[in-house]
Amino acid sequence: MPALLDRITIDPDICRGKPCIRGLRYPVEQILELLSGGATTEDILRDYEDLERDDILAALAFATRLAQVKRIQPPAA
Repeated sequence: MPALLDRITIDPDICRGKPCIRGLRYPVEQILELLSGGATTEDILRDYEDLERDDILAALAFATRLAQVKRIQPPAA
């Protein structure tokens, strides 16, 4: 997984510092939205020719890391 995560870059000059794929202007959240909306990896690769299969896997690995929290504290009422 670390090699995949190397594909995720954060640059304040690209997409306002959002995590992106390989310094391209494809935010991780865009890839995740496409997948959660029902797009397949093949659909994404067909529509975005400069992306690679490992880029999609990197977006998923990044999301997995973010979801690995010990506990979520609800906001105080």
